[in-house]
Amino acid sequence: MEYLELIIGIAVAAVLVLGGAAAALVRRARGRDVEELPPSRPRPGLDYAPGVGDDDQEPRDTPTRTVEELPALDEVDASEAPVEAEAGPQLERPEPAAGRLVRLRERLSRSNTALGQGLLALLSRERVDEATWEEVEETLLLADLGAGPTEELVERLRERVRVLGTRDADALRSLLAEELLELVGPDVDRSLATTPHDGRPAVVLVVGVNGTGKTTTVGKLARVLVAEDKDVVLGAADTFRAAAADQLQTWGERVGVPTVRSFTDGADPASVAFDAVRAGREGEVDVVLLDTAGRLQNKVGLMDELGKVKRVAEKALDGAGTIDEVLLVLDATTGQNGLQQAKVFSEAVDVTGIVLTKLDGTAKGGIVVSVQRQLGVPVKLVGLGEGADDLAPFEPRAFVDALLA
Repeated sequence: MEYLELIIGIAVAAVLVLGGAAAALVRRARGRDVEELPPSRPRPGLDYAPGVGDDDQEPRDTPTRTVEELPALDEVDASEAPVEAEAGPQLERPEPAAGRLVRLRERLSRSNTALGQGLLALLSRERVDEATWEEVEETLLLADLGAGPTEELVERLRERVRVLGTRDADALRSLLAEELLELVGPDVDRSLATTPHDGRPAVVLVVGVNGTGKTTTVGKLARVLVAEDKDVVLGAADTFRAAAADQLQTWGERVGVPTVRSFTDGADPASVAFDAVRAGREGEVDVVLLDTAGRLQNKVGLMDELGKVKRVAEKALDGAGTIDEVLLVLDATTGQNGLQQAKVFSEAVDVTGIVLTKLDGTAKGGIVVSVQRQLGVPVKLVGLGEGADDLAPFEPRAFVDALLA
């Protein structure tokens, strides 16, 4: 009996001990301080503020510093400075087009001394006889002035030199300047039709033979228009030369101008022109510039295709008029051959203006006069170098001054 009571007592004691231990564990878990608990996973948007409890150098309760206690700006570690967001690509701001011909006068005069200075040297001789006048005529013809304008100029010069009876260089220079300016045409309207009208953009078609620099001219013309704060869309309708669309798009990206193009080799150029004009209308831009493939003037099929490009582009205007400008790009160094090209292009697409490229590379400044006489349309733009802003509006007086500088 005593043995049984002993066993029961031991069992009761064990139960009491185990129960007390369990209760102690519960009390310890309930009474544990927040600092003793392992860090819980943050709950974004609920009870967690970024950075709370993450200060491993200075606790939150450190005293704040006054402005006077802050370190000087030049003492701040550059590695701790905030990193600015990387700026996007910087667009180029083209130079204003006005006055470019005057700015480039030195380059122009240096390359065209055969016309101006050659005439001055002949007319300044002590004795001006028939042989001298024949040399004057030859100089003008070699400068690509053309037979008709040359004959007119020689006749007027002979009469005025006879009446004035002077060999003074300054007087002769003034005389030559007046006569050359009259031939070039000081009162001809050389403005570009690039103003939107009738709720649609102005459309400019650029044409010419291979190698005259059409695509580059379109890119430079876009810069001229951007400098005038006009919104422009480029149309890469030269779909035969693989790099033409890429080249034109690069020109546009430099000044923030979009390019409508086809990524299919040999695509229909008329379709690209149509899409470009339609995009210009929907985007309410000011001007749509259409680049076309270079073509030989004696290839009838290619010239017919050029006429198709023009007609299809006009269809995109939905009866709101025709193309505003057709600019023919001519290489000034080709001389009289360029005049033959000009005639054929004018018959195909009704050229409204001439762009003379590479004028700085020729001594034949007379091409300006002869091409205007042949086509009955003015020279509106001239290329005077390879720089991005070396396309200049043609200014007759500045041109003549440069010839005689």
